[in-house]
Amino acid sequence: MTDTQGEPGARAAAAPRTWKRTVRDTPVGPLLLAATDAGLVTVAFHARGRTADRALARLAERLGGGPAPDGQAAADGHLARAADELDRYFAGDRSPFTVALDWSLTGGFAERVLRELARHVPYGTTVGYQDLAVRAGDPGAARAVGAAMGANPLPVVVPCHRVLESSGAIGGFSGGLETKRALLAMEGVLPQPLF
Repeated sequence: MTDTQGEPGARAAAAPRTWKRTVRDTPVGPLLLAATDAGLVTVAFHARGRTADRALARLAERLGGGPAPDGQAAADGHLARAADELDRYFAGDRSPFTVALDWSLTGGFAERVLRELARHVPYGTTVGYQDLAVRAGDPGAARAVGAAMGANPLPVVVPCHRVLESSGAIGGFSGGLETKRALLAMEGVLPQPLF
């Protein structure tokens, strides 16, 4: 994992970066995975047609580069590991994700929050926005935690679906509320749907 800081996109402007991508079919729909030589850089929900095209265009804009030529072994390795770990996750494996992460699409407080979430909110548990703000070192930033969750470039792997409102309500989710409910049900936090 990289430890650079800054605002989202600030690091990408320095030098164009290449990346590799793949689409993975999952129980919550197709996921677009993209990786650089540094690690998995993004996971995007509903990765078909225009939605996938928009995600790829955003990625190219943010990284200032484009798809890598064949033979970029590190990016290929990160994609393979991410795909394998996601397959195991969706099969019910409770192991934490170990794929290297490229944090270049986030920065500052949002990155601190996402790193805290990835490290300390395991499978089958949840955390509130306020508690996550406290854990990230800024108790008054519960709303900023919500913004960080909405801008999370690595959902599922960095489990923003595990963050709930203080009332226990499910809150929002960039992949849609049905996807969040499905992920929480799969992890045993919510009951499985009847239909």
